[in-house]
Amino acid sequence: MSQLEFAHVTKKYGDLEALSAFTLSVQKGELISIVGPSGCGKTTALRVAAGFEKFDAGRLIVNGQNVELVPPQKRNMGMVFQSYSLFPHLTVAENIGFGLTIRKMEKKKRASVVSDMLDLVQLVDVGHRFPHQLSGGQQQRVALARALAIEPTVLLLDEPLNALDAKVRIEVRDEIRSLQKRTGTTTLFVTHDQEEALTISDRVCVMSKGVIQQVGTPREVYDNPGTAFVATFIGETNSVVIGGKEVLVRPEHTRVVNDAEPDSYRGSVQSVSFAGPLKTVVVRMSVDESLVRATMTNTGGVDWTIGQEIGVIFDRLVPLK
Repeated sequence: MSQLEFAHVTKKYGDLEALSAFTLSVQKGELISIVGPSGCGKTTALRVAAGFEKFDAGRLIVNGQNVELVPPQKRNMGMVFQSYSLFPHLTVAENIGFGLTIRKMEKKKRASVVSDMLDLVQLVDVGHRFPHQLSGGQQQRVALARALAIEPTVLLLDEPLNALDAKVRIEVRDEIRSLQKRTGTTTLFVTHDQEEALTISDRVCVMSKGVIQQVGTPREVYDNPGTAFVATFIGETNSVVIGGKEVLVRPEHTRVVNDAEPDSYRGSVQSVSFAGPLKTVVVRMSVDESLVRATMTNTGGVDWTIGQEIGVIFDRLVPLK
């Protein structure tokens, strides 16, 4: 059952069409990531869903109801912003209970819900603290708990991990997914980070210039990109000319071999980088002078040297629909 549906939604800012006939259905309990470069329209879609932006054409359906004229505070949307937007003068517990207070929930019941939320996000011991006394990861969990406390129809996440360092970002990302699965909350997650989108989502919606390029499971979008844009934006690709035609191939499907091997294309090693269990070899292809990257396991094998003449084999080209 669809819980949130954009039906041919168009949003313009002057001559700029931020959303062009945007059509996306989010099923109950599903987490969909909208991913794309800056300015592609992903945050506009989120703000339209929240009611912060009016749209010019189309329909926005929540639980079967057209909510175009419903104000933000009555849409029952939980929103987590990039900057957290916690109230600095309120404690953690008061921040989490803020939406419940606005809804005039009875004090005893509100305290029970806040207690449950603190337990859910593993912050039971810091309910009395203020936001400035927390780490970035803890602040983000407070923002999540505040959004979930109202039992939203849809949870909207606007690049919520941007302000976190790499290690904490991964931890909080995994926590968001775990919380979403445990609560069964329908979620729309906006990010510009492809790896983040692939890791956290049931489905991924790839956008460019206000237009949806492809919607599919993370594996579908990565293994079978619908357009050249999707292929080059989601994950890494090499572009090389084979038989007079430009083709795309993933680095993990590119192998460096002895230049005498049959079915290999000649090139020379430009650089070799070590990354723990993996190594990346950059090769300049003789056929068109393009640079391609080959990512291989770092266990055994040959240590290639700069300038060495080698062969390159492409095990699988990127299929485009």
